This record gives sequence, structure tokens and C-alpha cells, in this order.
Amino acid sequence: MTPTTTQPLSLNQFLSQPETKPASEYIDGKIYQKPMPGGQHSVIQGELCGAINKVAEPQKMACAFLELQCTFGGYSITPDLAVYRWSRIPKTKTGRIENYFGIAPDWLIEVVSSGHSMTLLLKKLIHCSQQGTSLGWLIDIEEEMIFVMREEQRLNVFQGEERLPVLEGLDLELTVQEILSWLAFR
Repeated sequence: MTPTTTQPLSLNQFLSQPETKPASEYIDGKIYQKPMPGGQHSVIQGELCGAINKVAEPQKMACAFLELQCTFGGYSITPDLAVYRWSRIPKTKTGRIENYFGIAPDWLIEVVSSGHSMTLLLKKLIHCSQQGTSLGWLIDIEEEMIFVMREEQRLNVFQGEERLPVLEGLDLELTVQEILSWLAFR
């Protein structure tokens, strides 16, 4: 992914621009447009969001959001999934969910697509970790592995039947193989 602008832009200037499809992100003063997700990316993203919300929402523990713009710490990113603990979900005075999320997610999940820069994706994970995100996943479908970053910015690689870490308190058990099995034609 290469920046879509050549001139430096402030975060406020970026936020005042029209939205793009696929989403554009503001990282280190540059705008990057995310690649268009393919079928495998979409399946993993949707299934994972459903699996997380199925166990997290009834207990009011957390909520996973698809393609939610999150602006914090000088970046404005649109992760494939942004998971927020229930108590941290921004709400209006009337109790409705906010449109603007100005805090880092508790759990950030990105699915590598063709055209994605692994360096830029890892940079996003590191930035989020520095801003308070306690867990980050980078799902590499082609390599059949998931990179996991925890709060202390320690990066681990999970493969096969290894059980993946999830947000503390969340009753969810997933392996890399289980996630990849969602790609089998139904």
C-alpha cells in the first residue's frame, strides 16, 4: 500500500475529507487506502465478528465492530474488526452508541489481503498497543498463521490447532485451524 497523497495532511484535514470505499486510513501524516477485500477476507471477517459477538454481547462484556473508523493517538484507522469492552463503548447522553470512536479498541483484528503491506499492518498493531489496545491479531490466510500482539508489545505466531488468546474474561476458544475452516465451501 502506498500513500494516496504526496503532500502532508493534518489529522483534522483528513477527517474533513469525504469517506472512501474501501476505507482510507491516516497513519503518520499520510493517507493509505485499504485494499478491496476478497471473498476469503470477507468470510473470515464476518464469521469472526459473529463468533465474538455471540459470546460477548449477551454477557455485556464486549462488542465487535466491522470496519469501524477509530481515531486516537494521531492516527485514524479502520480495522477489519475493532472489539471494545462493553464499558468502554462510547455512548451519547441518551445512551445510544456514538458514531465517533476516539479511543483505541481493546482488541484489534486485521485480515491480510492482497495488496496489504505487512509492515503497515504491524505498525498499526504496535501503535494500537502503545495507545492501550491489549490484544491485536493479524490473520495471514495465505501463510495459515495468526500474528498476535499483546499489551507488552510481544509478538507471537500461532498456527494449526494452537488455541488463540482472546480478551480476558471472554468465553471464546478459537484455533487458527478453526478460523481457516470457515473458508471451506458450504
